Amino acid sequence: MWRELPPRSLQVGQRASSLTPLGPPGLITNIYVRQKRKMSFRKVNIIILVLAVVFFLLVLHHNFLGLSSLLRNEVSDSGIVGLQPIDFIPNVPRHAVDGRQEEIPVVIAASEDRLGGTIAAINSIQHNTRSNVIFYIVTLNHTADHLRSWLSSSTLKSIRYKLVNFDTKLLEGKVKEEDPDQGESIKPLTFARFYLPILVPRAKKAIYMDDDVIVQGDILALYNTPLKPGHAAAFSEDCDSVSTKVVIRGAGNQYNYIGYLDYKKERIRKLSMKASTCSFNPGVFVANLTEWKRQNITNQLEKWMKLNVEEGLYSRTLAGSITTPPLLIVFYQQHSTIDPMWNVRHLGSSAGKRYSPQFVKAAKLLHWNGHFKPWGRTASYTDVWEKWYIPDPTGKFSLIRRHMEISNIK
Repeated sequence: MWRELPPRSLQVGQRASSLTPLGPPGLITNIYVRQKRKMSFRKVNIIILVLAVVFFLLVLHHNFLGLSSLLRNEVSDSGIVGLQPIDFIPNVPRHAVDGRQEEIPVVIAASEDRLGGTIAAINSIQHNTRSNVIFYIVTLNHTADHLRSWLSSSTLKSIRYKLVNFDTKLLEGKVKEEDPDQGESIKPLTFARFYLPILVPRAKKAIYMDDDVIVQGDILALYNTPLKPGHAAAFSEDCDSVSTKVVIRGAGNQYNYIGYLDYKKERIRKLSMKASTCSFNPGVFVANLTEWKRQNITNQLEKWMKLNVEEGLYSRTLAGSITTPPLLIVFYQQHSTIDPMWNVRHLGSSAGKRYSPQFVKAAKLLHWNGHFKPWGRTASYTDVWEKWYIPDPTGKFSLIRRHMEISNIK
């Protein structure tokens, strides 16, 4: 009944036994086995090829996502709430630095009328460490060119830094336009410290310091300050053994909360903060930026800034900068402490010398907070500060007292 077929009609997968025998049984079996092996090898090769293509696509996809993320971050750096990078100069540091070292971000403001202070502070940090420091210098657009020329023509031309423009529109509705009682404290750059996670978006930790400081220790030691779990920052308290309790122009105590907040206001009383609580100085601090972002510290600070504009929550005889009260509220009993020797302050409270030369020499950081700045008409310990000052090559910034001395000689 079965019609004999030519050999080429044998189909793969058909049972040879169901057809009319085409030859000896051993020959048929060998042909079948060889065809099955070829088919198996072909399937294996196809599978390997498919897997290789899939792997290649996965790698390509991963790299694309990484590039997209990088580009997205670069865009976000220049667009978030008016903080725009101006330039980044990643030059080789003056000291030989191990590339595997963790970067130490140091944030400092640079206003036109205080630019000499910023230069001196940066110079003192750079010359007293071998760590991998990168400076995030917050300034205004009209100051950027001046600062850039100063840095490029001095011994600081080898530092790694990033200039960031601070948009004053960021403070609209959060700060009173004019407050003659506070003087220079209402200048916009003083609020840069509130926006650290945006200024240093990729860092987990950073140091902030004012421009009226000189660093005499290795900044790495300050950076390594331990912060307790849940704490977003570490400050130097005003009741520590180094700082003296000071009364500023009869304005009240500068070492507790009542010197900064108006406890007659119901909103302040509802916070249940003891008026006698020791305050802290926010001119130098270490921040855990991961915790800062988790707790939305910046949003909390802005909230109290707005409430102060509406209700006047700060003390009318404010003992210090208007940046201090919101920080005191937000960080009430929720901050760690830094070594007091890393913020030896009140050097600018008067023109007189309150510390011994030996103590000043031993201090890790000297802070001229107060009205008597080391670049001003009169100040204390000016010889220590001038050691780190670099004259302005453009001649725009000059020490006031030196200018007066030259005028008197003439």
